[in-house]
Amino acid sequence: MRRTLPLAALACALLLLPAVARAHATLVEADPGTQARLREAPSLIRLRFTEPVTVAEGGVQVLDRSGAQHAGAASVSGGGLVVTARLSGLERGSSYTLRWRVTSTDGHSPSGVYNFGVGVAPPPPTESIGAGATTVKDDLARWALFAALALVLGPLVVRLGILRGDAPRALERRFHLLTTVAAFAVIDVGILAFLVRASNALQLPLGDLLYGDLQPFAEKTRFGVAFLVMTVGFAVVAALLALAWALDRTRLRLPALALSLLLASGLSLSGHQATEPNATWASELADWLHLVAACVWVGGLVTLAFVVWPVAPALRRRAFLGFSRLAFVLVAVLVLAGGYLAVVRLPEISALWATGYGRLLLVKLGIVAFALAWGGIHHLFVRPRIAAGRDPRVRPSLVGETVLALVVLLAAAALTNASPPPPAADRPSVAGPSR
Repeated sequence: MRRTLPLAALACALLLLPAVARAHATLVEADPGTQARLREAPSLIRLRFTEPVTVAEGGVQVLDRSGAQHAGAASVSGGGLVVTARLSGLERGSSYTLRWRVTSTDGHSPSGVYNFGVGVAPPPPTESIGAGATTVKDDLARWALFAALALVLGPLVVRLGILRGDAPRALERRFHLLTTVAAFAVIDVGILAFLVRASNALQLPLGDLLYGDLQPFAEKTRFGVAFLVMTVGFAVVAALLALAWALDRTRLRLPALALSLLLASGLSLSGHQATEPNATWASELADWLHLVAACVWVGGLVTLAFVVWPVAPALRRRAFLGFSRLAFVLVAVLVLAGGYLAVVRLPEISALWATGYGRLLLVKLGIVAFALAWGGIHHLFVRPRIAAGRDPRVRPSLVGETVLALVVLLAAAALTNASPPPPAADRPSVAGPSR
């Protein structure tokens, strides 16, 4: 019976494989194409669907950066499979947003949005005309993703790096349960974060996204490509961890950890640190190190407070002292990488209090300083007592530090979704009066 749960988890992993759903009208061909860069301004929009559709007035819109409409009335031909609309007034050197909504024979209303440029590269669909900015939902989804990733990395690092060798069965079971569930959570929360971002761009409630065309977001943006790779990758991680549990093959945790660390780079390669004008490979690397260090720190605290302390009293000393040494390295990485990113992202020191991004960064730094002070107390006062063989009542303090560390992740999620101020060279200058 003890293998029933991990085998059920492995069965859940199979559910991640694509299933054949009931067909709806789907966009299969578009001209201009999604995220296309055209040499000349087109005169016609042509959309082909898999099933007959109808289109209402305003069902096809082509908008410029000012929101002006450039598409005429849409019509349907080709047995209801093709929707066309005449275009006028498009200019070379400009990008445009194409929004469409049709009604299929089953009564559903598929819709979509993408950009194209005439002589210029178009912006990603997340920056389409009328798209909503990131919201609290985005911040919470990103925070949940960070937390789930921390609950994969932290316990695996503690078990493989600090508590190597045999462990009590109850402790081993908790490690298996926590990491396997967390790996599935990374997939689920990643899907939620992707849908929230797509909902902002499509201007649709989450429930209507079932019939939305998400291909431009999934295949034409860094965020979407990272989502696809991380979803497939963490399905493999979840399968490895479930097999390690079901077959008692704990060595499978090592490739699961290595793959998880590699996949975490997707969050760094798809964020502001990779897309801003002053982004470099160094900023991407620093962001990845910053993220990994934070996740291992938070996940390690959760492991100490909720995995080791309750069920393995004999291993408390070893786990606490080992994590204390590791935490020193993690803090150094956090400070160095975070300091470098702050210098890269803020054009001048005044941006700390003069911009929303800078003020949010100050809030995060304040919370981090409090958390590090809390950890410093553990290092200076609790660690010597545990090293001497005494067992002080430290679990409530570990739980408190864990909660504070999760708040740090929330601040980091909000900061990740915020746009840093542009470099000084890109900001418009204010000219004084001429004489």
